[in-house]
Amino acid sequence: MKRHVSLEEISDGRLYGKNDMAKVDCGGCKGCHACCSDMGTSIILDPMDIAVLTKNLDCSFESLLQDKIELNVVDGVILPNLKMSREGNCCAFLDKDGRCTIHSFRPGICRLFPLGRYYENQGFKYFIQVHECKRGSRGKIKIHKWLGIRQLEQYESYITDWHYFLNDAERLVGNTKDESVPKKVNMYILNNFFIKPLDPDTDFYTRFEERLKNAKDFLMQTEISLNT
Repeated sequence: MKRHVSLEEISDGRLYGKNDMAKVDCGGCKGCHACCSDMGTSIILDPMDIAVLTKNLDCSFESLLQDKIELNVVDGVILPNLKMSREGNCCAFLDKDGRCTIHSFRPGICRLFPLGRYYENQGFKYFIQVHECKRGSRGKIKIHKWLGIRQLEQYESYITDWHYFLNDAERLVGNTKDESVPKKVNMYILNNFFIKPLDPDTDFYTRFEERLKNAKDFLMQTEISLNT
């Protein structure tokens, strides 16, 4: 989800790498779940998030859509996001005590918080979202340790590839007058990256790269057909 604000408005003005220390350690968020409440549709999920959720919960993408996630348009592309419950407007994965029931395999955006990503030069850096976390005092910790993601370099490359692919898809659906194209592109993305399982235990990154290559070819062929 793109935010049309300046970095100075939402951060301390600094950009961080994965090996930098940053003041983001919330100490286990004891007694607080503010970042899991009133989030609307902003906790957007990527293909790895869905692969990990469906594996650990032993369920399908379609079953998650029943009460845990939902689909919404994000910058012109339909993507899944965590669903807020009707009772309390909290994440559907919180228990009655406000604790996360999927913490060990939580989505990437949840792991990231209170950090955000700033994309530039076909990559990204991290920044601290200074207005988002309600906890008054946070400790310093290395960003890679805070994220707790194995094969972080591969993960960052994957996140970058996914971001710029979605940019290409957004440009295509936004620039065409053919009303069939947005539906065609969105159905391809949903089927190729979310509905059709991507098993995280069988070299997720290799499988993703294969599907990403096919998806880029699909976008290119769709664009060519519009210009002929």
